[in-house]
Amino acid sequence: MEKKAELYKGKAKSVYTTDEDDKLILHFRNDTSMNDGERIEQLERKGMVNNKFNAFIMGKLEAAGVETHQIQLLGDDESLVKKLDMIPIECVVRNIASGSLVRRLGVPDGMDLNPPTFEFFLKNDDLHDPMINDYHIRTFGWASDEEVAQMKALTFKVNEVLKRLFADAGMLLVDYKLEFGRYQGRVILGDEFSPDGCRLWDADTRNKLDKDRFRQGLGGVVEAYEEVAHRLGVKLD
Repeated sequence: MEKKAELYKGKAKSVYTTDEDDKLILHFRNDTSMNDGERIEQLERKGMVNNKFNAFIMGKLEAAGVETHQIQLLGDDESLVKKLDMIPIECVVRNIASGSLVRRLGVPDGMDLNPPTFEFFLKNDDLHDPMINDYHIRTFGWASDEEVAQMKALTFKVNEVLKRLFADAGMLLVDYKLEFGRYQGRVILGDEFSPDGCRLWDADTRNKLDKDRFRQGLGGVVEAYEEVAHRLGVKLD
């Protein structure tokens, strides 16, 4: 597999073309950012941890019947994935109130949400990923009604699988975002699932084990990611 040109550079990952038209290479960098890139730091080992963590989670989801773009690990900080036609929408499920939900609605931080909430956001850094709804998606042609239904169903399937996985390891899956793309006529899971894109708390202490440690200046970011990985049995070394 030959790594070729850089196709896209995001806040924490770079995407490269390969010598096969339907496959890409994801490079997980050590970059850590907040506020749409206003603050960026390099955190040693972060790219490696997120790459291996993501591969582990994608494997668990595949085993549970959720199709993903993951093919295989290529090294410490790179993975081979299927090339998707990405849908420019973030699907967010919240099991516990935190972050922007608390700021927007004034509900207590840490409030259990039953049933969980589901929200769509437009993936657009320049606009700061505004919240959208099904009507926006239909009007502007970002996805069909059938694709919207599939994304919702898959996002809740992921919630069912991962809430149990993290609970068994003594953690609470507070919230997370997913991105999907089209592949051979199917909607499948793309991008990544790592502590960069979800909130995870210790079930007993509610200590934060995710990117909020960076956002809130708590320190120990990579150490928290590694703790999550070790609790799940992810092999990092």
